[in-house]
Amino acid sequence: QQVNEKLCTMTGYERQELLGRLSRMLYVDDADFQHVGEEKYRQIHLYGTGTVETRWRRKDGVVIDVLLSSTPFDSTDISRGVTFTALDITVRKETEKALADRERYFRALFENAGDAIFIENHQDRIIDANRRACELLGYAREELLQLHVPDIQAPGYRGILGTTIRNELTDSEGVPFETMDITKDGQLIPVEVTTVTLTDGDESLALSIVRDISERKKAEADRERLIQAIEQSKETIVITDPEGVIQYANPAFAAVSGYSIKEAIGRNSRILRSGKHDDAFYAELWHTVAGGKPWKGTIVNKKKDGTLYTEQATISPVFDNDGNVINHIAVKLDITDQIRAEQEKAALEKQMIQAQKLGAVGQLAGGVAHDFNNMLAVIMGYTEMCLQNKKVDNGVKDNLNIILQAAKKSSDIVRQLLAFARQQSIDPKIVDLNETVENMLKILHRLIGEDIDLSWKPGAAIWPIRMDPSQIDQILANLCANARDAIKDVGKITIETATATFDADYCAVHKGCEPGDFVVLTVTDNGSGMNEDLLDHVFEPFFTTKEVGRGTGLGLATVYGITKQNNGYISVYSEQDKGTSINVFLPRYSGDGDVEKAVLSSKHSESSGETVLLVEDAPELLQMCRTMLERLGYHVVAAPSPKEALNLSMTKGEDVQLLLTDLVMPEMNGRELAAKLTFTHPHLKVLFMSGYTANVIAHHGVLEEGVHFIQKPFTINDLAEKIRKTLEAK
Repeated sequence: QQVNEKLCTMTGYERQELLGRLSRMLYVDDADFQHVGEEKYRQIHLYGTGTVETRWRRKDGVVIDVLLSSTPFDSTDISRGVTFTALDITVRKETEKALADRERYFRALFENAGDAIFIENHQDRIIDANRRACELLGYAREELLQLHVPDIQAPGYRGILGTTIRNELTDSEGVPFETMDITKDGQLIPVEVTTVTLTDGDESLALSIVRDISERKKAEADRERLIQAIEQSKETIVITDPEGVIQYANPAFAAVSGYSIKEAIGRNSRILRSGKHDDAFYAELWHTVAGGKPWKGTIVNKKKDGTLYTEQATISPVFDNDGNVINHIAVKLDITDQIRAEQEKAALEKQMIQAQKLGAVGQLAGGVAHDFNNMLAVIMGYTEMCLQNKKVDNGVKDNLNIILQAAKKSSDIVRQLLAFARQQSIDPKIVDLNETVENMLKILHRLIGEDIDLSWKPGAAIWPIRMDPSQIDQILANLCANARDAIKDVGKITIETATATFDADYCAVHKGCEPGDFVVLTVTDNGSGMNEDLLDHVFEPFFTTKEVGRGTGLGLATVYGITKQNNGYISVYSEQDKGTSINVFLPRYSGDGDVEKAVLSSKHSESSGETVLLVEDAPELLQMCRTMLERLGYHVVAAPSPKEALNLSMTKGEDVQLLLTDLVMPEMNGRELAAKLTFTHPHLKVLFMSGYTANVIAHHGVLEEGVHFIQKPFTINDLAEKIRKTLEAK
């Protein structure tokens, strides 16, 4: 668009011949033209300016050497235009080849050079500087000519250039070195200096070409940070050639795979193949990246020692300038622990849901127990009293016995529900599990039948436990009955005891287990076993795989409830058609006290004519209990509410030896009533009764010492025995 007269002179063209034409006309060939174009824009992009040497052909056909300097009008927007300065350096080229020609001082080159150029004398005085030097340091030319070389060098770097000129120039001429200059406003600039000698008559001079390498330093720093990031990354980073041969691997690769970087370089990435993926998997992977697209996915690899691990990987192609894939770069993260943690979390969530489900059923069981037990108490009580009536003929008595047995079976079902809900009353003792099991063996043999072999393997040095012995009997009976039903024809059931200790790590992944020492009761059978779907439901009440009429589905629910009530833990292992093993872990008792032996005691149920204050808010139960007590020979003062009982105690209190009270009543519960009455009548003995569960009057279902309780429904004999035990207690 514009040319100066110098260009016309240099090329031999008139101004009119150059204006409006492409600069291609000046170049010797297309390759030169393309190279100059690419190089000048590359330099402009990197440094803001560009300087490149090329060859032009003059109008008369003579080829000349040209130095092109390129400076954009706006370094941030090159599209606004670029100024190209062309310098004919043909003579300089010839002079450089001769090395003897002292004419190096080309003013045009000096002024238009893309780098800063300084001329210094032997005393380091700056005697000349070009335009770029002024721009670089922020000084006017006149200001620079008043300075010495150390004045433009950053503190700590001063004297380096002067020393080079004076002492080392002969050996280092033309060899660039790096230093740090300082601008007029105090800004530090990293520069690369190339110094050559000049002579001006008898005086030795130095010409220093100073290149601003700020961008290069920044690029080097960025590259160094990138290298450090890659080297320190926790992700595995591997670069391969298009065939998968490893060319680079970072330290994380060595840490994860077990291969040293030296071992990996030059080997194909197939060394990591685990055998967990088929050929189609790898074919799809390599087809994707070879086609120029990244592949993302999860891959199982194998370490040097054979251990398998899982990685989340992204494998991307790397292209050359022509769009060809020249490398593959894989960035991978070992997620083996993450997958394991997710699996453990899912298992814990599953266990928690199961525990919540069982807990909800337990609450329901405890809720219905009260009303059901009250009704059963009425049925059993009146039936039993009718049976004691001598006027009832034998035919009616047979029917009454059937009714009584049905009521008792119903009561047993309720007790099993309460055992599942961990809410039945218990009387814990310090017991030896081996001894308790041995006492049950005869009963268990009769329970399972002659076709099944019962093997007993007691563990040595078993710790004592604190538990109601009857609950151990329940556990054994239910587990052995279940095992018997799982065996077709002949088979084997094994009962074992042992000890176990759980730490926090084990309990973290086994919901419901607490750290500590445990005694283990294991019942194993070689029966039909269960699949995973059945295992998810085995502890649910009324869940059964048996035919209709062959079981209530309360066996394992009862075992579960008893175990939990005693702060234990239960686990089941089963395989279809191979059998089942159930482990019941019961806490070790480490307190004081001797193991209690089973002692048979005679029953003392006879009445001595004592007076009983009976308190029951259900009218039908009040009447039934009154009748029972009177038949047993007791004097009865009956009250339908706690308020009425307090009123009666004011007149009858001194004559009353026993308070028999329902526990849960409106206005005031039985325990509050007992507290009030025993405060005014300290001699009064108290027996609680309830259709609710025992944990209403005790912590976690365990009766407090000295508290007497009878669970509804009860027989007249049960009531007689409980009353005598309460009255005779000290």
